[in-house]
Amino acid sequence: MPDEKATKEKLLDSAKREFLEKGYMKASLRTICKNAGVTTGALYFFFQDKEDLLKELVEEPLKGLMVLIQQHFSEEMEHNAGMASPDADSRDISAAKEIVRFLYQYYDVFLILLTKSQGSSYEDMVSRFADRMEEHYKILSARAAEKVNVPKPDEYVIHWMTHVQTYAFVHLVTYEPDVEKALDYIGKIVVFLVSGWNGLLREQI
Repeated sequence: MPDEKATKEKLLDSAKREFLEKGYMKASLRTICKNAGVTTGALYFFFQDKEDLLKELVEEPLKGLMVLIQQHFSEEMEHNAGMASPDADSRDISAAKEIVRFLYQYYDVFLILLTKSQGSSYEDMVSRFADRMEEHYKILSARAAEKVNVPKPDEYVIHWMTHVQTYAFVHLVTYEPDVEKALDYIGKIVVFLVSGWNGLLREQI
């Protein structure tokens, strides 16, 4: 097939537009091929099915996002997670802004994942991220409580807080297309969230 790379890119670009417009469930492979100017045979040369198309679009950005999140988790563990300090606030804001920049670098992809992926294997991605964060913050909050000699926060409260934190990013991507505004908002949001985490520990003193 002549210029296979270009053909594949046309299909991916067409698929992205189709997913954004109609969502994964209603997206049509026939329309994707038509808008890419290729036959359905060309599509099946590169991709097994619609799910495979979506996977090709989202997997690399997802891996990159997980690397950033894991780096932040490792830094939090390394700093031994006590009550927040101005330095800790600054680190959290910096990490959150780095994540926002990455999300907006692949804005269309993450918009598909967050709002258009129903019916695919990615439809529960938000819950997966929240669960991963919850595992981390259970450990982190226990360490913080031990450091200031108070009982660790209730597990349901940790569950709730991690979901609030996750949906702060989801809400930005879903409703704020301007990256500069999103960066400004996330700084304020992090200050609010850090204050909440600290309050969970102080209330038990």
